Amino acid sequence: MALSAHSLAAQDVQGDESVSRQPDDDFHDRRYDDDSVIVVTASGLNQLDVLAGTSVVEGLELQRSLEGNIGESLVKIPGVSASGFAPGASRPVLRGFSGERVKVLVDGLGAIDVSNTSVDHAVTIDPLTAERIDVLRGPAVLLFGSQAIGGAVNVIDKRIPRRMPDEPIHLDGLVRADTAFDAREGGLSVDLPLGQYFAFHANGSYRTTNDMEIPGFAVAPGLRADLFADADEEELEGAFEEADELREAANQRGIVPGTATETWTANAGITLFAGDSNLGFAVGWYDTNYGIPGRPGAGHHGEGEEGGEEEEEGDVPVTIDLRQFRADLRGELDLGEGFFDQLITRIGFSDYTHTEFEGDEVGTVFDVQGLEARAELAQNRRGGWGGSTGVQYYSRDFDAFGAEAYIPRNTTEQFAVFTLQEFEAGPVHLELAGRFETSDVAAPPIGIARSFDTFSGAVGIAHETDGGLRFGLNASRAERAPSAEELFSDGPHIATQAFEVGDPDLSTESAWGLEAYVRGRIGPATVSLAAFKNWFSDYIYLSATGLEEDDLPVFTYLQGDVDYWGLEGEVKLPLVDTVPFKLSADLRGEYVSAKLDDGTPLPRIPPLSLLGALEADLDAFNIRGEVQWFDKQDAIAPFETQTGGFTLVNASIAWRPISGNNNVTVLLKAENIFNVTGRRHASFTKDFVPLTGRNIQASVRFSI
Repeated sequence: MALSAHSLAAQDVQGDESVSRQPDDDFHDRRYDDDSVIVVTASGLNQLDVLAGTSVVEGLELQRSLEGNIGESLVKIPGVSASGFAPGASRPVLRGFSGERVKVLVDGLGAIDVSNTSVDHAVTIDPLTAERIDVLRGPAVLLFGSQAIGGAVNVIDKRIPRRMPDEPIHLDGLVRADTAFDAREGGLSVDLPLGQYFAFHANGSYRTTNDMEIPGFAVAPGLRADLFADADEEELEGAFEEADELREAANQRGIVPGTATETWTANAGITLFAGDSNLGFAVGWYDTNYGIPGRPGAGHHGEGEEGGEEEEEGDVPVTIDLRQFRADLRGELDLGEGFFDQLITRIGFSDYTHTEFEGDEVGTVFDVQGLEARAELAQNRRGGWGGSTGVQYYSRDFDAFGAEAYIPRNTTEQFAVFTLQEFEAGPVHLELAGRFETSDVAAPPIGIARSFDTFSGAVGIAHETDGGLRFGLNASRAERAPSAEELFSDGPHIATQAFEVGDPDLSTESAWGLEAYVRGRIGPATVSLAAFKNWFSDYIYLSATGLEEDDLPVFTYLQGDVDYWGLEGEVKLPLVDTVPFKLSADLRGEYVSAKLDDGTPLPRIPPLSLLGALEADLDAFNIRGEVQWFDKQDAIAPFETQTGGFTLVNASIAWRPISGNNNVTVLLKAENIFNVTGRRHASFTKDFVPLTGRNIQASVRFSI
């Protein structure tokens, strides 16, 4: 198979716990040796060790990890956290990076939404219909775009068929319910041949949830104390009603109001197959309505009806109604036995709108039209040399309407060329990657236009022992142009309850990086360990100022030199391996430190976390128990609050009721069994949106 966005994810993933043992799928050639180690190959490339960290989540692991959004579905993978703004909006955080530094992809192309621009914006991908989710970390991910410094998440959902079905009709489905959200959800996909040359695929999903249940108080202790103090002040001034409202907000417990969601999706695609070439097309619709929890005690102010006095509307619930139409095209053209093997093209178009409601009134409307196109020439492998070279184009037309349109109308256009080459000499592997990108960002209403040229490159060398243990070292140089939001924001943003201020004079962000890793087998154990460090110049970050504007806290985009470093890894050790009983231990951990050159920590960096699990397989059953520990985070930025440490205990049991057939799996899972209060430090809303309490989940996955 030729190198594409799929095959970038298809590296040798031996040593990665999260790869489930599955039969050959539509996307990669997989060979199983006697030890069931998965080795993935791709035309032009054998193994992509520049991507030092890759986790593949599928099958039972995906069913067990599934939550209402992509971010929360991946938080148990080493190096992954989530933005956790609300149940309807939680984006992946990779190695402490978020927003503009993490790409979320569908079948190798960007989601083409605005989830990267603000934490309250949902990712327009439903994990219910995902066949597999690949989490990619390391410098070669820059081939997806300069915005992927932190990594990329690639969701595979088969919306464009990859092969001709070998049966008249095939169905895949999943239904799920839980107690903490009162969730009721389901997804279904169908694949069937249309004659001799065409294959058809369709999928859809629906989810509805109520306000999330929590163990205790919604508000963190520090904010509760502030609310009680404000209530006392209001009472002294004779504002008894306001004082009662503040005390009521401080004592809110059991649920987080304003967090209900409703989402549905539909996708359909068709592919023409002609020999080793194919051409496919798909269209899809994503529709969600979700609540934005209000910060207790933070009254929202808007312009009065007569345009004069401002009126407080702090109790008005805020919701977001989001809709996206998307069209995708993919082609693979066989080029024979010459220098190039295949031409792979991908094109995606998105028409996106989301409306922020204040009660029943329209607050702000965001309209985005975007196009992303990618073409790659994959080389036929010659001896020990293989690779891929391509071009990528991206454009976005962004507009916002309403009194709180904090970003002016703007356009972004990017063009890039990239290459990834691999050289192999016995046990030694060398990879070289490079990307040149030009970006034009303009805001016509304010008469500002900026242009940026960036270059990113990486080199990696790896050595593999006879026993299959691989050692590697990567070095990289990455550059990223500032986004329109970082440049042009200037105004109140109702959903985040902040006054956001950009800087039109921001310069290009750049970083040098080193990464060392080891993965493979050490005796019976499977290991995957990585250490990384990045030295940033002109790092762009959103910082609280301690000031207020329009009764909202002011956050401004700044630049500074930053040092990032971290460790992540997992070890899986078989303890008992007999027929039919197997017992294994699973250990995972991660740590990230990120500080400005004066020693000031960056905001919202996840703390040290560890996970330990025992997993047993016995005929038709899989039983897993987990203990997940999060340290306190007291290395905080100015005006940021600390989060305390906490421990979660989880358990699950999976049953395959059909003997000798894994196509039906019934799963019962209990999360946070002891109903512990925990707060995700990477979240903007951590002071008033804790993690869910005890959550009992049941799901059924089938493939027939």
